[in-house]
Amino acid sequence: MRFTFKMNDSVQALDDDFEGVIVAKDGDMVDVEGIDGFVVRFRESELIPAISTIDAHKLSSVSPAVITEKEAASKRPNFVQASKKKKKQIPPMEVDLHIGKLVRSPQGMSNYEILNLQLDTAKRQLEFAKNKRIQRIVFIHGVGEGVLKEELNYLLRRYENLKFFDADYQKYGVGATEVYFLQKGL
Repeated sequence: MRFTFKMNDSVQALDDDFEGVIVAKDGDMVDVEGIDGFVVRFRESELIPAISTIDAHKLSSVSPAVITEKEAASKRPNFVQASKKKKKQIPPMEVDLHIGKLVRSPQGMSNYEILNLQLDTAKRQLEFAKNKRIQRIVFIHGVGEGVLKEELNYLLRRYENLKFFDADYQKYGVGATEVYFLQKGL
């Protein structure tokens, strides 16, 4: 069943956990302002009336499976979104360990000297973050042969009260490590 919506109608996305109010229409495209204040564009065919606003007439034309799925999704607590919002409030300190970012020209430096400079920079930045109570750091080390990543992991294992793991793949790819200071360690 295809619905026709007008401005200020409450709607839900069919294939997503998204609910909001229609704020603009442009042909088959509809802009919906979500509960969080963000506006997302959908095709009109991707929306259904919000479960709370469906009247008895419309209810009979909506598949019971769709309604059941939407009601179940709205009852589940969404801890993942809450933690993502919290992370976005305070962005991590980013430290790029690529040698080109640390010196003007690495020409004449041996691999050993380059690695030591990168690790010294990481140590210095860790201490700085700890002293300034910065809770998260992302070290951008690149992919390469993995030597810098392994040495960085070895360095981080020597510190207490911190966790480290691969940083957000979508933002950094596989060439970054995120460090999180635990509260008692600050």
